[in-house]
Amino acid sequence: MQDLTQQFLELVRLAATSLPPDVEKALGEAVEREEEGSAAKGALDTILTNVEMARENATPICQDTGTPIFYVHYPEGWSTRKLKQQIRDAVVEATKKSYLRPNAVDSITGTNTGDNLGDEHYPTIHFEEVDGDTLTVELMLKGGGCENVGAQYKLPDAKLGAGRDLEGVRRAALDAVYQAQGKGCAPGILGIAVGGDRGSSFLASKEALLRTIDDNNPNPQLDELEKTITKEANQLGIGPMGFGGQTTVIDTKIKAAHRLPASYFVSVSYMCWAYRRRKMTINGDEVIYA
Repeated sequence: MQDLTQQFLELVRLAATSLPPDVEKALGEAVEREEEGSAAKGALDTILTNVEMARENATPICQDTGTPIFYVHYPEGWSTRKLKQQIRDAVVEATKKSYLRPNAVDSITGTNTGDNLGDEHYPTIHFEEVDGDTLTVELMLKGGGCENVGAQYKLPDAKLGAGRDLEGVRRAALDAVYQAQGKGCAPGILGIAVGGDRGSSFLASKEALLRTIDDNNPNPQLDELEKTITKEANQLGIGPMGFGGQTTVIDTKIKAAHRLPASYFVSVSYMCWAYRRRKMTINGDEVIYA
């Protein structure tokens, strides 16, 4: 099995310093919706200037480089132990090169490890064996500010008037956006999971964020709900960074998961405008980054 440490390092560099094209395009479209001279337009202009400078200088898009979350889809026979070590080595090197800020803090002692390595949960690495010979690795850098405003709802919720149906999901999602206000570094992207248990539901909500902005949900009901939530969230008037305006949410992605009859969870993972996700595909000697 080949050593892919350098390839993992490049994946981290791209994720940390170069916003995906679909996200940058969506932010550019958002600028056009805001009123000339408004704080909202000024915030978005500043964001886009920052995005361009970060890419040109290979510096982090945001000072909080986030929690590295890897999704590794590997061929049969590959060693997950070796892949995990190579990823961890790449994270250490990325920290030395300042692509990542040292973020791994011991929750008991308060000590920062200084190299972004913690226990088995930091960085977070999910493995799944797949058919074929292709290794696919998706990386998300999830910032602390947007993670702090994520939310989980247990339906029915009398306070929201939310029942165990898609209307209840809509009400929960909009409440999460309203409660976040500008604290999640809006404009944000919503990853929503319907169902699962408490843990798997939050996991699925983050997996929903791996989809690109310009795709459509294959489930027609969920596709319609995604568009409705985005439209109605943008009618709340919160706007970029909470300054008011037309763009509070760029997009919404929803994933459904089976659940126990007794439970109906709706989990909302809020992603900030620094929507840092990148994908690496390796087949033989060919390496493709997207």
